[in-house]
Amino acid sequence: MAVSFDSYLGGLDDALVLRGRRSEIIASNIANADTPGYKAKDIDFKSAMSNAMGTGSEFKKDSLKMATTDSKHIKMSQGAFSNDVMYRNPYQPSLDGNTVDSGVEKTEFTKNSVHYSATLRFLTGKFQGLTKAIKGQ
Repeated sequence: MAVSFDSYLGGLDDALVLRGRRSEIIASNIANADTPGYKAKDIDFKSAMSNAMGTGSEFKKDSLKMATTDSKHIKMSQGAFSNDVMYRNPYQPSLDGNTVDSGVEKTEFTKNSVHYSATLRFLTGKFQGLTKAIKGQ
C-alpha cells in the first residue's frame, strides 16, 4: 500500500513554510520600524493555510502570476503564499506614515516562533513514526 506524504503530513509542511515566511515578514517590519512611510505587513495564517490546503474560498497559492509582455522581461519568483501578504492596521500610525508598532511586532514574532517550533516538533514526530514503521519497531 502506497503512502502519500501529502496525506500523511496533513499540511504540516505547508504550515512550516508559512510560519517561516511570516517570520521573514515580521522581521522586516521590525527592521523598518524607523523608516518613514513604511507600511507594516503580515499574513493571516488561517486563511493562508486554508488556501494552501485547497479549502479556502479565495485563490490558491501561486494562482496569480506576474504577466510578462516581452521575452526580455526578468522572470519574477513570487514564492509560496506571496498572495496572502496584507498590510497590518495600525493602532496609532506615526506622523511620518510608518505603521510599525514595535511592541506588536515583537509579540507577533515571539508567538510565531513558538508556533514554528511546535509545528517542527509535530513534523519531526511524524517522520519518527514513519521511520519506526519502516523499521518494523
